[in-house]
Amino acid sequence: MKTILTISLMGIAVIPFAQDIPKKTSDSNLNYLQLNEVVVSANRFSEKLKNVVQQITVISASSISRTNAQNTGDLLMSTGKVFVQKSQQGGSSPVLRGFEASRVLLVVDGVRMNNAIYRSGHLQNVITVDQNMLERTEIIFGPGSTLYGSDALGGVINFITKQPKMATGAEKNATSGSVFSRYSSANNENTGHFDINFGFRKIALLSSVTYSDFGDMQMGSRDHKDYPDFGRRFEYVDQIGYTDTIVQNNDPNRQRFSGYKQWDILQKLLYRPSDKTSHLLTFQYSNSDNVPRYDRLQDTRNGKLRYAEWYYGPQLRQFAGYTFNAENLSGFFNQVRATLSYQDIKESRQTREYRRYDRFDSRREQVKVYGAIIDARKVFGNNELSIGTDLQLNDVHSVADRTNLLTGATSKLDTRYPDGKNSMNYYGFFAQHTLKMRDGKWVLNDGLRLQFTDLHSTIEDNSFFNLPVTDTRQQNTAVTGNLGLIFIPDDATKISLGLSSGFRSPNIDDLAKVFESSTAAQQVVVPNPDLKPEYTYNVDLGISKLIAEKIKVEVTGFYTWFRNAIIKAPFTLNGQDSILYNGVQSQVLASQNVNTAYVTGLTATISGDLGTHFSFLSTLTLTKGRFKTDASKTSSIYQEQPDGSYELVQANVSSKPLDHIPPVFGRTSIQYRQPKWNLEAFAQYNGWKHLDKYNADGEDNAQYATNDGMPGWITYNLRGQVSLHRQIQLQVALENITDRNYRSFASGFSAPGRNLMIALRAQF
Repeated sequence: MKTILTISLMGIAVIPFAQDIPKKTSDSNLNYLQLNEVVVSANRFSEKLKNVVQQITVISASSISRTNAQNTGDLLMSTGKVFVQKSQQGGSSPVLRGFEASRVLLVVDGVRMNNAIYRSGHLQNVITVDQNMLERTEIIFGPGSTLYGSDALGGVINFITKQPKMATGAEKNATSGSVFSRYSSANNENTGHFDINFGFRKIALLSSVTYSDFGDMQMGSRDHKDYPDFGRRFEYVDQIGYTDTIVQNNDPNRQRFSGYKQWDILQKLLYRPSDKTSHLLTFQYSNSDNVPRYDRLQDTRNGKLRYAEWYYGPQLRQFAGYTFNAENLSGFFNQVRATLSYQDIKESRQTREYRRYDRFDSRREQVKVYGAIIDARKVFGNNELSIGTDLQLNDVHSVADRTNLLTGATSKLDTRYPDGKNSMNYYGFFAQHTLKMRDGKWVLNDGLRLQFTDLHSTIEDNSFFNLPVTDTRQQNTAVTGNLGLIFIPDDATKISLGLSSGFRSPNIDDLAKVFESSTAAQQVVVPNPDLKPEYTYNVDLGISKLIAEKIKVEVTGFYTWFRNAIIKAPFTLNGQDSILYNGVQSQVLASQNVNTAYVTGLTATISGDLGTHFSFLSTLTLTKGRFKTDASKTSSIYQEQPDGSYELVQANVSSKPLDHIPPVFGRTSIQYRQPKWNLEAFAQYNGWKHLDKYNADGEDNAQYATNDGMPGWITYNLRGQVSLHRQIQLQVALENITDRNYRSFASGFSAPGRNLMIALRAQF
């Protein structure tokens, strides 16, 4: 066997050379060596990774099983290439290339999850996808609007669920399944999963259930030397005899009121009447109990804890879909696929301030989403052409009320979104083309999309804020495209250059909501009906090189020009820059378009193998972003010093940090494999995010960091698995071995301390 030696700043490791790796090992740690083998659906149809310009990371089913992540957000973070923010244990907000939340498109089985109320702050919707039933996850970095439409500014996270399996060969039926149970000590997690497949000649049924019970998370005990007790929970609010009481926490490392429960169900029915056609029915159900908003439970006012209760009500996502697929056709198209879908999403925010028994505020939202997608593919000569159309119809219903817990009386409350009609509809037409040159050394990618969006929002009760506009209508049209060229001079080298554009139309959340900002200062965000769509223009350069058959290096650099970027900034409402909100005088903010912004960065991966047992992967990501300001509207501020001199305390600057930009982060791992057992040691790490790099008016949450920003951190971890039987596996992990106390940038929730995980899996 040929071997590759990898050397990085974090260590030395090894991986097998591409042509020596069996095809079955195509999990996320080995994908980068198998460009000729890995098949992705980045172009909506299957395509070899070597023919795709975009930077793509694939997480396979075997990698998902080995990782044993507690939720899908943790799974994404385990790649070392996706940054994840958390405001609570029941939350995970992935960041791709400095873009987050509504600027990252989530897709399940080809259907967009993003809806009209996906906010620009931090989202937890990704955890409603059951990672235990994923066939694979494809993370596509950079604008993906050509194929996927609005919101795909930073990239696309495509979750592909497992398919029912039919009987093949001499089999009359194919019955299989799996079951596992997992325990984690840091939060007393108990998770159980069961799935079963019944397959026959023309029909197959797949069923799955996952249930998780997460207790309060225990943070690490080993502090940063300059910030002792950072993030400690020394007191909390509890009810004693129906009276709110501030109670001393007998274990400050325990993040009280952070636990929650969640259950997920997947049901699929596949009917294949012939080798050319199939019909698939899919039903997904995800629900939780109340999920405490942990960061808000730490907020103080006048030196005391502010909230007695702050939680997201049960977060429900239901999905129903029908997909028709026809392939190996002899007509103009070789393959045609059509999908009809329906989604029903319910979420709520329940809040009550300390000893305010007269004010239990409940804001509840329901979004119904109807979708249709038609894709067609034609292969002719060295060309592959995919064309399609898609539409998504969003209907938002928002209600709110306040309950006096002493009397039981209810009264009207301002809704998070307008209480009238709220609809947002997307219509798109697209084409994607791939040309594989005859010499086999050049591949051309190009595509074009025409997108229409139609938003309508009305306010029925304007008595709360006396807003100047009560009926908002926006219709936007966007043309986006991509052009990329791949050069493959030999089997060891790939060079790609890509140009792409993306867009995002303001949604109901951007244009019409009223909410209290989570920054340290008292602020309220009000509607701005004059928002315009955001646009990005991006250039990517990627190089993959196998040097002397020993070193594998991959580097991707990008620069994104961000036009009409939507940023929260000071605003006036009816001529006033502050209003009384929730009984407190609050500064008025609104989402506004700034002239331009930019995001730039790179991801580097170094990998290798030595012999048949050891493998290695190290990855590092750096990102930087700023938006331009009108310096003519600001003034330099000087403060007089005791000696009579003046010191500059605020400069007249022309740009400010863009929010959501993570610090440098990455992951390094080394694995040892035997036929019946394997062991992995890995380090996960983040660099410093200093306070001067925070966006004060955005979503960077400086109040949950130290006075200097968010310290860098590194954790050391071990995990392994052993086959007790041909069909039974025992998995054990020890995470954050040094019990480090840390938080990820912009998070108001501390990461787990030392954690022992034990899981038992069985297949049948």
